[in-house]
Formats: sequence, C-alpha cells, structure tokens
Amino acid sequence: MILLDGKRIAAEIHQELAVEVAQLNSRGIEPHIALLLVGDNPASLSYVRSKSRACEQVGIRSTVVHLPAATSEQEILAYIEQWNADPAIHGILVQLPLPAHVRSDTILQAISPQKDVDGFHPVNVGRLVVGLPALLPCTPAGIVELLRRYQIRLAGKHVVIVGRSTIVGKPLANLLVQKAPWADAIVTVCHSGAPDLRRYTLDADVLVVAVGRAQMIRGEHVRQGAVVVDVGINRLEDASAPKGYRIVGDVDFASVAEKASALTPVPGGVGPMTIAMLLRNTVTIAAGTAWEKPPFQ
Repeated sequence: MILLDGKRIAAEIHQELAVEVAQLNSRGIEPHIALLLVGDNPASLSYVRSKSRACEQVGIRSTVVHLPAATSEQEILAYIEQWNADPAIHGILVQLPLPAHVRSDTILQAISPQKDVDGFHPVNVGRLVVGLPALLPCTPAGIVELLRRYQIRLAGKHVVIVGRSTIVGKPLANLLVQKAPWADAIVTVCHSGAPDLRRYTLDADVLVVAVGRAQMIRGEHVRQGAVVVDVGINRLEDASAPKGYRIVGDVDFASVAEKASALTPVPGGVGPMTIAMLLRNTVTIAAGTAWEKPPFQ
C-alpha cells in the first residue's frame, strides 16, 4: 500500500512557492494575506497559527487580527472593506466557524472575489462550475494536487465522495468532472445518511471521505485496490494517549489499509495540502494570474 504523504508533498510545494515569492519580491511585490479570527475556538486558533507559520516559511507576509467572540457583524465587515480597498493586501481569509450571531454567508460574500484565498465566494464557485480559471477551495484543490503528484490518474475512474459540504464535497465533485488531464472522472456524491452506503463505496475506484465522523468508513466499505482519501479530523477519547485523546480521520486506518492500494494518513495527509493550496492561491493573486492561469499546470 502507498501512503499518500501530504506532509511531504506540501513541503515540496512550499519550496516551489518560496522561489515564486522571491521572484515576486525582485519585482517589488510582497505577497500579503490578512487573516481574521473571531472568538477563542481552540481548533480555529490552532489553524490560524499553522497558516500564519506556513506563510512565514515561504516568505508571505501575514497580518492576523483576533477579535472577541462578541464582535458585531458590522465590525467584521469594516475590516473586510478596509482590506478589500488595500492594494498591498492580496488575500483575505476569515477563519470559520464564526460565532452564531454572525452570518457566515454575509461575511464571505463581502470579501472581494479576487482576494478570496479560500475560494468560497459565489463568483469563484460559479467560475469553478463552468470551468473558468478561479481561486479554488483549498481542500478540494489539495486533494487533486496530492493525487496528481502521486500520478494517480482519475480519467474514466469512478470517484465516490462521501460528504456534500460546500467546503469539500460539492466543490471537489465540480473539480473532478472537469474535462482536464487531472480530472475527467465519473463522480458520485453520497452523504452519511445514504441507505446502504456500502453499495456506493464498494464501487469506488477512488473513495473520498469528508463527513466528520470518526472512523466511520471501515475495510468492509472499501473494494480491494481502491485509493482512499480521508479528509476527516476528529478527536477520539483514549485514556492511554498522553493528551487523553487521539486524532483520527473518518476512515479506520488499520482495516482500510488492508484493502486500499493507496491511503492518506490522519494527521499528515490532506491537512498540510489544504494549507499549501492556501499559500498557492495567495501567491497566484499577488502575481496577478488568479483568473488567468488554468489550475494544476
């Protein structure tokens, strides 16, 4: 079985981006991303730290604004308006989830589509659907890039996606049906409540799982020789672990590893690729090619 090592591939991408950033610097351009965090969600704090640290590693300037959980929607929008108007800021990211009193859609749609490093703005979503160059959602793009770098061809293959979120499942399906060398797949999208889920997953050449349920997919769900991509990140209580819990995916690694020809680990699989694609989007915006260059060139 091949371990699809996202941490290693992401490190390669970081090196490539560092070269691109140096070239931009030589032209007087400093890629710059603004990150907005509202509240004290521990996972969100960790994600923002990881993103800021990764930016520093490749030479991207990051500005992090951390606001209290009680911050109003209007105050958040004021930051976005300021950053939209600032030509020195190339990318804007609002860390999700936001507090319950803040409408996520309103906030995300306020970000300029050309600074939308997460690829969540309806304009970028629409461009993706119709096959135009776009700022792509980072996790779906990271999955495609990981498979591409391991030379796993998807053309004509049946890809089953378990999970229909607007962050992973839906945009990944839209990516994989594109008529392109890195896609051209036959795609089925399921959700966790699908009756007899095994009927679908056992037919997958490539199985992508993104439902947020710890170890939901087991060996019995996977056909022999399938490629399995585990997007989930879950805490599983474990008294024997140093922190009292383990980080696991949506896939039971041990049983699926006996069936799969290739499998992503958790952690160290899709997560690092997501951050690498965030950095790539930022550099692409700074270079002025966000809506010009086809993806995965």
